[in-house]
Amino acid sequence: MVVGVWTMDELVERVRQALAAEYPGAPNGRVRDVPDRRAIRWYTTTGLVDRPAGMRGRTALYGPRHLLQLVAVKRRQAQGHSLAAIQAELAGASDAQLAVAARVPESLLAGADEPAVADGPVRPRFWASAPAAAPATAPAPPPAAARPVGGVALGGGAILVLPVRPDAADYAAIATAARPLLDLLAARGLLAGDTLDDGSPS
Repeated sequence: MVVGVWTMDELVERVRQALAAEYPGAPNGRVRDVPDRRAIRWYTTTGLVDRPAGMRGRTALYGPRHLLQLVAVKRRQAQGHSLAAIQAELAGASDAQLAVAARVPESLLAGADEPAVADGPVRPRFWASAPAAAPATAPAPPPAAARPVGGVALGGGAILVLPVRPDAADYAAIATAARPLLDLLAARGLLAGDTLDDGSPS
């Protein structure tokens, strides 16, 4: 029996329960109180939320860390922080740091009521496993496709993909440097029209 592993819909319900007790909502009124499937996929793309913990068939599975990440993001948004600022603070945060920011009841993290996923094999996140050591006679760097990447939301739906995760200072510099490009893209009608100012779903 697997405890504390959930489908995306079950994860969203746990986020709703975690926020139900104390969540004033985002101050600008443009952010959803509970993230939907599209927002969660966006958060995963930009590194705010980890990739799924595994797969059962074609169903992605999520665990307690994902719950902490999502609730922490919504609490920071309720305090008026932008997604870029939240990303700079929480991307790569430890479980202990996320727990402080999210304040999720232990019962929701442990899946104490009943397990959300029935018995059966769960495929591990092979992409998150450490690569096997190469033979001493043939050392080789990992292929480019296997290296971690970082995504930065520029605005209007534009995403900058980098070969490394930027730090907090990089985000501010990138935002300044990207402004002329965003102006050009906006002038040519190449930006999404249904996104927030930071280019992301809420």
